[in-house]
Amino acid sequence: MLTKKIFRIALVPVAVLTAVVIIWQVRGQQQAAPVAAEVGVVSENTATQAAAPQRIVLAQANTAGAGRQFELGEDYERLTPAQPTSSGPEQIEVAEVFWYACPHCYTFDPYLESWKENLPGDVSFVRIPVLWAGIHQMHARIYYTAETLNKLDEMHADVFREIHVNRNGLDNAAAIGSFFENYGVDAATFDSTFESFAVYTKLQRADELARRYRISSVPTIIVNGKYTTSATMAGSYPRLLEVIDELIDMERAGE
Repeated sequence: MLTKKIFRIALVPVAVLTAVVIIWQVRGQQQAAPVAAEVGVVSENTATQAAAPQRIVLAQANTAGAGRQFELGEDYERLTPAQPTSSGPEQIEVAEVFWYACPHCYTFDPYLESWKENLPGDVSFVRIPVLWAGIHQMHARIYYTAETLNKLDEMHADVFREIHVNRNGLDNAAAIGSFFENYGVDAATFDSTFESFAVYTKLQRADELARRYRISSVPTIIVNGKYTTSATMAGSYPRLLEVIDELIDMERAGE
């Protein structure tokens, strides 16, 4: 049976086969035409979308701290958390923690005195004597006794000179009392002030702040209870003053 069917197919006229092929080709072209048209539409839409103007969004750089000369961890450190100060909230406080018998404090003092002559109105400057041991506490009493008697501006630089130039250690109350006499302070006034509750309270406050600021060497500068720096970190006393100025600017900018 399979042989007969093949033979019959072979007898189909060639013209009929040709007609079938032509019909198949025409139908294929009709089906392909919509596809080509559809592809053309898609291409046109794509071109239209590509030609449409696009909104360009530029990334905005964070400019906080831009242009700063000094670096955290190298020229200064940050206290975490920030610590209290002795000035009002509207003031940027610069505090020097020092010791009268420290030779580095003595060397730095003229730089600091010159710098603080032109302080802006929003900056306050304070000194905090360190109280590590007995001799430090004795010299801190000199500072706060002079401050309480309104003699500090007159006596401060002279205390440094008395210790470092005149080689008078001012290491006991009698020697200190005699020194105060040079500034019009009689013995009774000196004694009552030197051992007063007011001076004692200031000593306690100074000790508390030095502990909060984690003071391990002097002189150390604290800016607004937030930053610490020193000549060791800055590299020199003039550069230290530049670091202080930049830290003040950072505080103003809220950095």
